[in-house]
Amino acid sequence: MAMPLRQTVRVGTYLFEQKVLRRREKFPLIVELEPLFACNLKCEGCGKIQHPAGVLKQRMPVAQAVGAVLESGAPMVSIAGGEPLMHPQIHEIVRQLVAKRKYVFLCTNAVLLRKKMDSFRPSPYFAFAVHIDGMRERHDESVAKEGVFDEAVAAIKEAKRRGFRVTTNSTFFNTDTPQTIIEVLNFLNDDLQVDEMMLSPAYAYEKAPDQEHFLGVEQTRELFKKAFAGGNRRRWRLNHSPLFLDFLEGKADFPCTAWAIPNYSLFGWQRPCYLMSDGYVPTYRELIEKTDWSKYGRGKDPRCANCMAHCGYEPTAVLATMGSLKESLRAIKETAGGNHG
Repeated sequence: MAMPLRQTVRVGTYLFEQKVLRRREKFPLIVELEPLFACNLKCEGCGKIQHPAGVLKQRMPVAQAVGAVLESGAPMVSIAGGEPLMHPQIHEIVRQLVAKRKYVFLCTNAVLLRKKMDSFRPSPYFAFAVHIDGMRERHDESVAKEGVFDEAVAAIKEAKRRGFRVTTNSTFFNTDTPQTIIEVLNFLNDDLQVDEMMLSPAYAYEKAPDQEHFLGVEQTRELFKKAFAGGNRRRWRLNHSPLFLDFLEGKADFPCTAWAIPNYSLFGWQRPCYLMSDGYVPTYRELIEKTDWSKYGRGKDPRCANCMAHCGYEPTAVLATMGSLKESLRAIKETAGGNHG
């Protein structure tokens, strides 16, 4: 796991406080904040831009965005959308969250990144999270526009040159092979030298235009088991707990804990996660207390049958790590020693 030591200590302290000192059963690890749904691309695997035109024109006020994160109490924030850089005050949202010492990841397709970079300042609490789904041809096909991969690579290089932390997020489909995964992660890890990489099997998002290329559970396990072989998993700077990587390979299984990565958007707090929409509530407390979480997860809701997304299972792996001395030592060793597998 490539999380910086300062962040690891902060998150570990937070988890200990919530779980042990306050004895809370449910609490947020990271908030998925969506201050807009509009985007400048039309990715086949995303359903956010399917909202009506009136909704796509809306932009969340700064105070509302920051207030939701503070209400939840989560130590980390992933700002997504849509494309966050299309929000005219996104830099101010980031600035205020960083001032509150929240770890902020701004997810972006990087089309606007070089133009908007002057509005941000490097910080240990801030990182750009650039979406890269494959090498040039594969990535441009996934976002349905030529030239996006080259622009993203140029933006990553410029952000690194200016001293920003840069992470990446890659979604893999059933059209991927172990080799296509290896190629792009080698490129990001070795050539671009991004700080850390996150990966996810594509989940059958019901509003996505392309419904044919999502992965099933067994496909996911076989794909990542082969991609991680030969020391790759140990070498790559993957921003995941070791147990979550075990989960992707089929070496471990967990229940879904979507409550730990709640989603807040223009509509409010989304039930039960950002991938499924069973209604919205105005407060985080109502989301936690008035949602029947026992209904969700593989074997419980048919919509969850093929889901292995990080929003449901990474927090379970993190909590399992905290509950095991062996796994805690394993995670600490990998964070401090540079062993990422």
